[in-house]
Amino acid sequence: MAEIVPEDAFQFPIRASSTPSPWHPSTSTSDLGYVAEPFDSEKLPSTLVSGIRPFLRVANQIESESPRVAYICRFHAFEKAHLLDPHSSGRGVRQFKTALLQRLEKDDNITIMKRKEKSDARELKSFYDKKKLAYTPETASVLFEVLKAVLAGTGPEILASGENNKENSGLYGPYNILPLHPRGGQQVIMLFPEIKAAVSAVCNVRGLPLANSSHKTSTHADLLEWLESWFGFQKGNVANQREHIILLLANIQSRLNPKPTSMSKLDDRVVNELMGKLFKNYVTWCKFLGRKSNIWLPSVKQEVQQYKILYSSLYLLIWGEASNLRLMPECLCYIFHNMAYELYGVLSGAVSLNTGEKVLPAYGGECESFLQNVIIPIYDVIYEEAQKNRNGVSDHSMWRNYDDLNEFFWSNDCFKIGWPMRLDNDFFCTSSSSEQEWLGKTNFVEIRSFWHLFRSFDRMWTFFVLALQVMIIMAWHNLEMPLQLIDPVIFEDVLSIFITNAVLRLIQVTLDIAFTWKAKNTMNFSQKLRFAVKLIVAAAWAVTLPVSYASSRKSSVCSTKYPNNNAGLFCLSQYMLVVAVYLTSNVIGMALFLVPAASNYIETSNWRICKVLSWWCQNQLYVGRGTQEGLMSLLKYTIFWVILLSSKFLFGYYFEIKPLVESTKQITKVDVNGYDWQELFPQAKSNAGAILAIWAPILLVYFMDTQIWYSIFCTIFGGMYGIIHHIGEIRTMGMVRSRFHTLPSAFNDSLVPHSKPKEKKRTLRSFLENKIFKDSKVKGNDLTKFALVWNQIIDSFRSEDLISNREMELMTMPLSLDLSCGPARWPLFLLATKFSTAVNMAAAFVGKYEQLLRKIKKDDYMLCAIEECYNSVKSIFKILVIGDLEKSVVGDIFGKVETSIQNSSLLVDFKMKALPSLRDKFAQLVQLLFDNEQAQKNKVSILLQDIFEIVIKDMMIDGHRVLDAISYSHIMKRIEDDLSWDLFASLVPNSVIRFPLPDSGSLKELVKRLYLLLTAKETAMDIPTNIEARRRISFLATSLFMNMPSAPKVRNMLSFSVMTPYFMEEVNFSEEDLHSSEDGTSILTYMQKIYPDEWKNFLERLGPKATSEEQRYWASFRGQTLSRTVRGMMYYRKALKLQAFLDRASDQEICKGHIAIERGHKKNSQKPLSAELDALADMKFTYVISCQKFAAQKSSGDPRAKDIIDLMIRYPSLRIAYIEEKEEIVGSSLRKVYSSVLIKAENNLDQEIYRIKLPGEPIIGEGKPENQNHAIIFTRGDALQTIDMNQDNYLEEAYKMRNVLEEFLRRHGEHAPTILGLREHIFTGSVSSLAGFMSYQETSFVTIGQRFLSNPLRVRFHYGHPDIFDRLFHLTRGGISKASKTINLSEDVFAGKVKILFVSLIIIFVKRLYLDGIAGYNSTLRQGCITYNEYIQVGKGRDVGLNQISKFEAKVTNGNSEQALSRDIYRLGRRFDFFRMLSCYFTTVGFYFNNLISILGVYVFLYGQLYLILSGLEKELLTEARAQNMKSLETALASQSFLQLGLLTGLPMVMELGLEKGFRAALNDFILMQLQMASVFFTFSLGTKAHYFGRTILHGGAKYRPTGRKFVVFHASFTENYQLYSRSHFVKGFELVFLLVVYNLFRRSYESRVAYLIITYSSWFMALTWLFTPFLFNPSGFGWQKIVEDWEDWKRWMKNQGGIGVLPDKSWESWWDAEHAHLRHSGLSSRIFEVLLSLRFFIYQYGLVYHLDISQENKTFVVYMLSWLVIVAIVALVKAVDEGRRWLSAKYHLLFRFFKLLILLGVIACIIVLSSICKLSTMDLIICCFAFIPTGWGLLSIVQVLRPKIEEYGIWEPIKVIAHAYDYGMGSVLFAPIAALAWIPVISAIQTRVLFNQAFNRQLQIQPILAGKSKYR
Repeated sequence: MAEIVPEDAFQFPIRASSTPSPWHPSTSTSDLGYVAEPFDSEKLPSTLVSGIRPFLRVANQIESESPRVAYICRFHAFEKAHLLDPHSSGRGVRQFKTALLQRLEKDDNITIMKRKEKSDARELKSFYDKKKLAYTPETASVLFEVLKAVLAGTGPEILASGENNKENSGLYGPYNILPLHPRGGQQVIMLFPEIKAAVSAVCNVRGLPLANSSHKTSTHADLLEWLESWFGFQKGNVANQREHIILLLANIQSRLNPKPTSMSKLDDRVVNELMGKLFKNYVTWCKFLGRKSNIWLPSVKQEVQQYKILYSSLYLLIWGEASNLRLMPECLCYIFHNMAYELYGVLSGAVSLNTGEKVLPAYGGECESFLQNVIIPIYDVIYEEAQKNRNGVSDHSMWRNYDDLNEFFWSNDCFKIGWPMRLDNDFFCTSSSSEQEWLGKTNFVEIRSFWHLFRSFDRMWTFFVLALQVMIIMAWHNLEMPLQLIDPVIFEDVLSIFITNAVLRLIQVTLDIAFTWKAKNTMNFSQKLRFAVKLIVAAAWAVTLPVSYASSRKSSVCSTKYPNNNAGLFCLSQYMLVVAVYLTSNVIGMALFLVPAASNYIETSNWRICKVLSWWCQNQLYVGRGTQEGLMSLLKYTIFWVILLSSKFLFGYYFEIKPLVESTKQITKVDVNGYDWQELFPQAKSNAGAILAIWAPILLVYFMDTQIWYSIFCTIFGGMYGIIHHIGEIRTMGMVRSRFHTLPSAFNDSLVPHSKPKEKKRTLRSFLENKIFKDSKVKGNDLTKFALVWNQIIDSFRSEDLISNREMELMTMPLSLDLSCGPARWPLFLLATKFSTAVNMAAAFVGKYEQLLRKIKKDDYMLCAIEECYNSVKSIFKILVIGDLEKSVVGDIFGKVETSIQNSSLLVDFKMKALPSLRDKFAQLVQLLFDNEQAQKNKVSILLQDIFEIVIKDMMIDGHRVLDAISYSHIMKRIEDDLSWDLFASLVPNSVIRFPLPDSGSLKELVKRLYLLLTAKETAMDIPTNIEARRRISFLATSLFMNMPSAPKVRNMLSFSVMTPYFMEEVNFSEEDLHSSEDGTSILTYMQKIYPDEWKNFLERLGPKATSEEQRYWASFRGQTLSRTVRGMMYYRKALKLQAFLDRASDQEICKGHIAIERGHKKNSQKPLSAELDALADMKFTYVISCQKFAAQKSSGDPRAKDIIDLMIRYPSLRIAYIEEKEEIVGSSLRKVYSSVLIKAENNLDQEIYRIKLPGEPIIGEGKPENQNHAIIFTRGDALQTIDMNQDNYLEEAYKMRNVLEEFLRRHGEHAPTILGLREHIFTGSVSSLAGFMSYQETSFVTIGQRFLSNPLRVRFHYGHPDIFDRLFHLTRGGISKASKTINLSEDVFAGKVKILFVSLIIIFVKRLYLDGIAGYNSTLRQGCITYNEYIQVGKGRDVGLNQISKFEAKVTNGNSEQALSRDIYRLGRRFDFFRMLSCYFTTVGFYFNNLISILGVYVFLYGQLYLILSGLEKELLTEARAQNMKSLETALASQSFLQLGLLTGLPMVMELGLEKGFRAALNDFILMQLQMASVFFTFSLGTKAHYFGRTILHGGAKYRPTGRKFVVFHASFTENYQLYSRSHFVKGFELVFLLVVYNLFRRSYESRVAYLIITYSSWFMALTWLFTPFLFNPSGFGWQKIVEDWEDWKRWMKNQGGIGVLPDKSWESWWDAEHAHLRHSGLSSRIFEVLLSLRFFIYQYGLVYHLDISQENKTFVVYMLSWLVIVAIVALVKAVDEGRRWLSAKYHLLFRFFKLLILLGVIACIIVLSSICKLSTMDLIICCFAFIPTGWGLLSIVQVLRPKIEEYGIWEPIKVIAHAYDYGMGSVLFAPIAALAWIPVISAIQTRVLFNQAFNRQLQIQPILAGKSKYR
């Protein structure tokens, strides 16, 4: 057979380890010609990988020890490969077999020489017996399987011994957390009593009937295996859920209170709690459908627990194998309902009423029968419906999404499917046929229309319209006070609002019917009846009320009967009586609003009267019932909105409505006789056009200014809330220093578990103490635990290179046994310079000792420094001085000092001027003691003598007495020995000093600390120097004083998992990326420049040992990489281990630190304490990364797969879940098989733990939620934190996790929390100004924004990815995110930024209100509650370049516009009470819609002004106003007609920064942002959101836009900017410029330029911002070299031909087609609307042609029609040139050029003729440009909509040429000023300084970094 070489071996990480690497053999047998060379075990054919990889891996691992056994393993792998694919039909199988066979042939003869036994069987058996205990269970299991295969063909005696080995081997197998095989029983985690209890309960199969299958007759190991035998679940699913339910039961058991009598026996409360959580949704579903639950429990008490566990296990097994069906919770309820009935039938032996036979599972217990017969049929429906979406192109009404399919199970029609399921049911029909009918949508239809916003929030719009009507009536009657409304005439006019209300109600009902029409097939009769009755009633009132009003107005005598009598106030007209009847229908609603509990009861009750009430008020749906908040919450947000709306209406009445009403009255009186054009509606009365032009922008402002009022009041109330909750209480290191002494007690109160938490009575005093004046004083027993945790935090700072070694020394808190009883020993950074300051103070002090002491005590740290220094010196002298004479002298001196202190005579007995000299000598002495070198002994003696001399002679008043007191006998003894009697003499044979000092760690630390205390020059304000370290310490200190739940012990805490979805992002920066400089400065160099202090600390930490691998991680930990996220999340585990140690350790053990952990807690402990802590952490915490493409990455050799495995090796508890796609041989054909796989690291390789086969491709909806859904089955615990892969975590924050989890046990209003929101810190804010803007807006969002949404508004939904979910709640309710294609584009949809522009207002700041994930919608609709907690934070990365930010904004806006069409928003808007509905609207889709209105207002205002000036109306009205002195009319016409309130939008940011940094710093930051052009950026961002929101609602096209998370900011080419912003900003910017220029040209004759600028300056700002922002924020955007490159690239892009396969970034033609692709798939109504919008461009031509000199003041319509001849002529000329190019340019080029010359000459001739004959002026040519250019663009916009109809005609090519000319012209106009500015070098320098101001402040060299950062080279 010819040799076929396999692919290169996949390279895996090589790590230093005591275990030999399986890839590199440690020995070789070269003497026999054999070299132990591994065979590639990783890159294998997909059809074989799971079957043979373990054998090849083991062969590589043992090859160096036994080559023959390795050969046998490979031979066995070859045999299995042949059995799996005998015909080698799989991809790559033939090549693999060939390579392996060649290797076997090569090794056979050589390895047989190495065999030690007579046969292979004996060789393998001998090796296995020797090594089975040395290897891991997985390796031993593989060897045993090979041994069995070999023994099958040997003699009976060997075979018998093999059977014995089988008995000894047990059940080997990989495990996740719990080693449930027999050999795992002695592992620490399996010895926990709660684990034992759970395992015992799950293994209780006593009394259960065996399955009938012949191969299932043996006793089952546990309940899940028993269920597998009856229902046919997959083994991988069973193994996974076995561990899952054991851990759930064990964790519930561990936190029972009171504790059960025996922890080793599962308490009944445990199973009851688990069932309550798992089956709450199922029980509610049964109740809703009027069905009895199929959970039947036996009467025998002993069996109840077993049955409950069986039902719970059955549900978890269904859920674990359901794949995409997990997103359909009620579908799972249906499946469980039927299978639970079968389960009870099996358990009880029940007989079916239908068949008369025993109830048995419908699908039997064959292997995978549940997957094949239950899951796959429903999955196929989901898949086929999803394919009809056509990647977002199809209309939503044409296919059923997850919600539609799931909501089918909300009606009793679902039971028609039957069990076994009838596949001919219409539910399974995906396209109508003669036999089946496609059901269509269920309950809701997503239709692209802005009417959805009215339909969802109709109460709000009705309220605003009625309020506007009331204000107009009041203003028309010139009322000043509301009490004047009681006038009968005015009151009856006001009552006309009910006519408006009736009409709006009719519109709402009509919309409901029209939008739900396509869901009629799934509606029951009661729903159809409800719609019919609603329509009839609404129509009846819409007729009755106007008729009765008209009748009352005709016959009313109220106004005349009692003209001057109060009796008129009581006159009731017929219309009033009708209104009274009309209002009675709202009485019940008002009553229920005031009593939320009653409303909740009615919505959830099954009483008939309640159902009737609910049926009329709301459509009967399974979700959205019982969502009302409690009375207190209702009261809080009602008061908020009442205050807000009152402010809005007062302001609107006096400053918006009333002035315009007066002006309107005057306009109607003016008689306009002449127009400057042919008036289209000359018969219109009262100057209706002028009135409309003035009122339109004000009306738009009225409907959206609530957003600005929300921003203002959110700022005020959110700030007050933050102050009460201690936000920013400790915001600087100076404040940390001043409050540090209180931290241990605060730490003890918050983070240390207490046996019996004290419940204080809620009084005003306790409220003030806890909320406002909260403080703590240090207690001795608080310090020990705090010191250990503090030191761990400081150590993590050092490991992250945030601080240097010296800073670490200064910040570490010493641990000692006297911490709990002696004085506090604070970190040295608090005491540094304190002792020196005290010495200088004492030396210069004049006065009494009491005064000096009082002065010192003012600074606690100074007193601590003095006491510690004194005690340390005294302790050191006791060890250092050993001579009797010297000890006596030293003792006398210390005694004299202490006596003087006691007698307060220190300043009398001692002279303090010599203290500085004494301090210096001590510093020198301590330095020598620290060095501790024998050669320095003489210097030590001399220094001691100097110290003694200073004290005796210079300081002590009676120092000579000390010398006199020396014993005469001591002196004489020295003289007799012929020795010097000098004190501390070093020449004495028996040394009087012990030097060097003993080698004691504690003594060395004492000396070192004293040395730093004496010599440290740094102050607390300077340490640490790193900004990030300072911020983290400040936040930690602040959070300790916030209101957080008490921490339970780790054993008693809720367990949790963290899950991170990962696709193809960076894991680590590669070596190539790290050092590559092809595109400029390398990433490593960039990081070194951006983080110079951290790089310096890194080099200090590792020194010359810093390998390239460590450098990779250092750089990766500073980017937005997966490795950074993993490192941060694994801090949870580290924190849990330390907390578990603190829970059980004494102060002595804490002081010993980790030595106590390693040695064990008890002397008789079988296992070290560290193993127990590891086991406890495993039981409480799991981290799963869902690496969707890991299998493909690994098989293709992607280095990211290697990095992922390396992460698992670094963090052994990390788990990776991925989707495996492989080919499987079925018969003679191949089919794709998908599996969810969980792996861990073992022996530096990835090891499979669980494999669960999927029904098909799992990613059929939106990728991210589907990726999460496939991996969620591998998570564990009660809670689940979703973390994105660009996030980070910190050790100090991880310590608070158990506190946060306790929030789930708190009640927040009516509902228990189901999602806990956490605060985020943006760590990318220092990269550039744009990154800083994003950081600031995020900061205001994650604080004041979410804080206020959560409480009091109660509308915080799921924001995103630090949120923590109640895992079991969401597990049974559809998961943590929705996945329907397009409609759920943002699985955690954001609600935007609270940033309001009144029409053309300037954005100064935005407060980001990302909000409301779909999971949050779902949770709220299902009676969940979402809270927000600010005492813990998680790091988050953001986009740092303008293009990336814009793509992100576009993606978010797309998602939000889709949400505006969704059923979730509709149901929230209809189910919430009125004020909560307002909160929901203005913090979700309302924000984006208001952005759109603000942009629309600019155009409405300017087009209105254009109409007024071109028609001549404004000139006439102003002339009349001035003539008659109508000041109000003149003001109305000469003003901008809207409010400039942009500065108010910065209030939330200023407030939050003020709280956290101080208001002075906040103001400085705010001003700096404006200097960095923050206003420009946010105004530009406004245009992005408005464009994509409107376009997506009309035409769709929402899609995921990858922004990339690159850290480095690069220069984007002009071409890229033009592609991205042409239609969203540039076109609109040019349109504004045209409007403003034309406005200026024709207003100059009667208005001053100053007035023009005052009116239009903000519009000019917006226009210029939209045109030039991409270039202002483009690094090196004004560099001349970049300009030249960009121009060449632009010309090349414009010239390149498009076509099939040509990408949009390569050709203008391809881009042009792609940019308008959304129009090809739009609905008819959207296309008509687009055409109508395009008609606005024709007003220029219509208005301007009448102002041409050539028109000679002719105002007839003929002038306008003749102007179209110019358009026709231009199109004809373009067509002629195009035809000439086609026929002449190739062969007759000169002729073609001559032809173009003739055309040019002809055009010039025409202009000359018109100038001479028709008086065409130069000004006319300019005006013609302004007239015809917009017309051309309008025609282009229209033909794009009509393209499918006209593309086949010959006119399309000229149209494309014209479009090309427009884009080329716009690009050139944009490029010209940029190129001009690039000539001025200072412009580029200014731009760089503005963009990278923070970098300049840190003195970074940014210019070299930017020099090469061009995306295009």
